[in-house]
Amino acid sequence: MKNIWAFIFGGLFSVGLMLSGMSNPKKVLDFLDLFGQWDASLAFVMLGAIAVAFIPFQKAVHQPAPKTVYGEAIDLPKNNKIDSKLLGGGLIFGIGWGIAGICPAPSLTLIGLGHYQALYFIVAMFAGMLIQRQLMEKQL
Repeated sequence: MKNIWAFIFGGLFSVGLMLSGMSNPKKVLDFLDLFGQWDASLAFVMLGAIAVAFIPFQKAVHQPAPKTVYGEAIDLPKNNKIDSKLLGGGLIFGIGWGIAGICPAPSLTLIGLGHYQALYFIVAMFAGMLIQRQLMEKQL
């Protein structure tokens, strides 16, 4: 049953991305263009997402052993340290987002909409994940 709910809510999320235009890289790039044709609509989508997630997230954070509605453990990050890995990862993500106007979830939505150019982004994203995993294994 939980997989059915995951499918339904995942589909709802992708429909929301499409209806809001957030799967359109031009919309994202226009949001990032502060000195040109700036489009603030992405900020409103982000604020809406934060408003929806704020209360459930706060509830999970303040429980000693947070669980899903199906009783499964929620594994929240315990590292609150701002270090070079976090800053470097954020920088790489931001540069990629600024160049392509795509982030992971919308890239998959774009494939569903027939924009196969998103495959370049998806291949690069998975290559980056593989490289990061290999670097982390070498450090351990």
